[in-house]
Amino acid sequence: MEVSAFDFDLPEDRIALRPVVPRDASKMLIVKDDTLSDTIANTLPDWLQPGDVLVFNDTKVIPARLKGIRPGEPDGPRQDVSVEITLHLREAIDQWRAFAKPSKRLRVGDTINFANELTAQVAEKHEGGEVVLDFQVQGAELDQHIAMAGTMPLPPYIASKRPTDAQDLADYQTVYAANDGAVAAPTAGLHFTDELIAGLDARGVQRVTLTLHVGAGTFLPVKVDDTDDHQMHAEYGEITTEAAAAINAARQAGGRIVSVGTTALRLLESATTDEGIVQPFAQQTDIFITPGYRFKAVDILMTNFHLPKSTLFMLVSAFAGFETMKQAYSHAIEHKYRFYSYGDTSLLFRQ
Repeated sequence: MEVSAFDFDLPEDRIALRPVVPRDASKMLIVKDDTLSDTIANTLPDWLQPGDVLVFNDTKVIPARLKGIRPGEPDGPRQDVSVEITLHLREAIDQWRAFAKPSKRLRVGDTINFANELTAQVAEKHEGGEVVLDFQVQGAELDQHIAMAGTMPLPPYIASKRPTDAQDLADYQTVYAANDGAVAAPTAGLHFTDELIAGLDARGVQRVTLTLHVGAGTFLPVKVDDTDDHQMHAEYGEITTEAAAAINAARQAGGRIVSVGTTALRLLESATTDEGIVQPFAQQTDIFITPGYRFKAVDILMTNFHLPKSTLFMLVSAFAGFETMKQAYSHAIEHKYRFYSYGDTSLLFRQ
């Protein structure tokens, strides 16, 4: 499809720079059977049934944005250059893929010095500002250095409007985050509170967790004209044998699979056979879902409101219907829903 088909006008004041308090007080747009209903996130149990299974992504966001200096040459033409690095995919115990700004000032072999005596060498350069960095420390020691030197990697549409602060350390993390590795939050999960989870338990809704370490590639613009020409960045995901069995058992008993976020959905669809059986999974996925895709696992999707011409808007258009989602987004804009990571949410029933 033409990427331009997924464009829409979004007023700047619809972009949320902070979440609502409490988290589950955000608006929630229900999209079901071509009808739209306005409600609040804490009513989620009312829209689900006993035996349904909510699938959460328990990845934990790390402080993946690093500022450093690429030293110049004392007797040469190259001067010191400030560099901003956003880690997005761990390749080895001492190696990360990252996006660098300004990448054009970096060469393979360059050293970058960060805070907390952390250093890395540019091992590879790729298109789109992507680099591969070899760090001088590894494993848990590298994790500790990154935690001390880095800041929370807020999406560019927030970070460009205000500085990251201490409040973001809590706001940009789900209450059930457990496994370090994401460089972007699975934002549908930001609406959950302990009280909402207790309400879901009381309703008889099951809960299962999987892990997809969300990469910064999720925010990259689609730069091609046709969706067939776009290449997704890979992200690492895991579904345990126990989680897969629980999801399959719930479906066999008549329960619906409810994905909390597009990240959980992408992992579920990557791990599910054509017969609808979820398999254990422990590898990277670069699945790209556009209209025409046949969903194999997910019946209901909870998700925030996404960027124009983004892969995520394409995904929800595939899930709930292209024309339906165009109408839903027009409704959301008109009724002052808040967009993007700190914004409001929606509950989409598969078309």
